[in-house]
Amino acid sequence: MAAKRTLIFIPTYNEAKNVEVIFRQINDLKLNTDVQFLDDNSPDGTGDIIDKLAEHYPNVHAIHRSGKLGVGSAHLDGIHWAYKNRYKILITMDCDFSHSPRYLLDFINHSSDSDVIIGSRYMEQDSYSGWSWFRRLINSAGHCLTTTALKMPYDATGAFRLYNLEKIPVEVFDLVFSKGYSFMFESLYILQLNGFTIKEIPIKVSDRIHGESKLSFRDLLQSLIHFIQIYLKTLTNKKSLFYSGYFKVNQDDN
Repeated sequence: MAAKRTLIFIPTYNEAKNVEVIFRQINDLKLNTDVQFLDDNSPDGTGDIIDKLAEHYPNVHAIHRSGKLGVGSAHLDGIHWAYKNRYKILITMDCDFSHSPRYLLDFINHSSDSDVIIGSRYMEQDSYSGWSWFRRLINSAGHCLTTTALKMPYDATGAFRLYNLEKIPVEVFDLVFSKGYSFMFESLYILQLNGFTIKEIPIKVSDRIHGESKLSFRDLLQSLIHFIQIYLKTLTNKKSLFYSGYFKVNQDDN
């Protein structure tokens, strides 16, 4: 079904109970896409399962890193791999089933509408009612900060996205410095500032069935610090957030 060469990117760490199941659900959709897993040396054997999938399915690709290097750096590695291998469309998603594969066709059908497609948890009521109160609180707080301080009217902290790599130069992602969870809102903020078109589609998310959340208090603190840094940079050195080869800075924004 995917008219353009499309890659689905899924970073993993300790997802042994999920990785094969989510791949089979994706493969059953017959979307004519490739799937790339990036594993950070999971001690539960996730990497071995991915290698076995790659042996049996030519559309599966595996990247192994030496350790847990951050979800943001994982996404950056996946994005650069997609450019290097000449994919036109890149879809990123989590492995814990908070992002259901059933939405993949919706993303692909909207792939020509905008440069970036976001799976939004805020377009419909009760779209994340299955989450714990703490997880809902954290995400609502993050959404409030990005919409008010950074003026992004989107679900900026989620990882379920489609990037049109034909429209976005790879150098734009080199402006992103976060290696952790703040990669999500920083990358979207830079894409918005540089004039790329962004569209949201509604999704419902659920809590993970197997395994444990990777989000720690340290991750939350680092995200808050990085948010403050981006906000201050916007006030003091906004031009550093622009890719001059693509977008001419609007003087009204200075």
